[in-house]
Amino acid sequence: MAGMEDQCKACHSRVCPCRVDPWEAHPRHATPRMVEATQGTFGAPPQQPVNDPMWGYFTTIAGQDGEIDAEELQRCLTQTGISGTYTPFSLETCRIMIAMLDRDMTGKLGFNEFKELFAALSGWKQNFMMFDQDRSGTVEPHEMSQAISAMGYMISPQALNAIIKRYSKAGRIYFDDYVACAVKLRALT
Repeated sequence: MAGMEDQCKACHSRVCPCRVDPWEAHPRHATPRMVEATQGTFGAPPQQPVNDPMWGYFTTIAGQDGEIDAEELQRCLTQTGISGTYTPFSLETCRIMIAMLDRDMTGKLGFNEFKELFAALSGWKQNFMMFDQDRSGTVEPHEMSQAISAMGYMISPQALNAIIKRYSKAGRIYFDDYVACAVKLRALT
């Protein structure tokens, strides 16, 4: 049938706005994440994500579902270089980062959650780099106390020892494990 490929499969319209601009999509095509991104969250004033420089990157990574899962996040963080010269983030660390911000419990990040994660990661990276002075990609266990204090946490020596035992490998804490620790600390507060 001629012209069928021009029709939208959801609304059967020949000129569906979702083909032109996903933010002016037919209501049947809008995912909850698209609605969230255009309206803000939790009573925040409406935003225009199209004008946000991260929006294009987010939509490329998120794909058609408008959300980012752990594997997509892992690829995204590797491609952006947020881990610098450090090893890529493990899938488990990506899962706990998503869980930290996944307010609607989908197991994925929407645009606003994604932006919040990048802001947190940038802060954690700056903090980590202050203590990784030799740029080895690790922090020494004795520096971890200072790094945790710099994040604004006060912990007991016993808690610090538990953190070091949990997150150090061969007496060093790698950036991936440092981020996992930061996520857990944030979740506890």
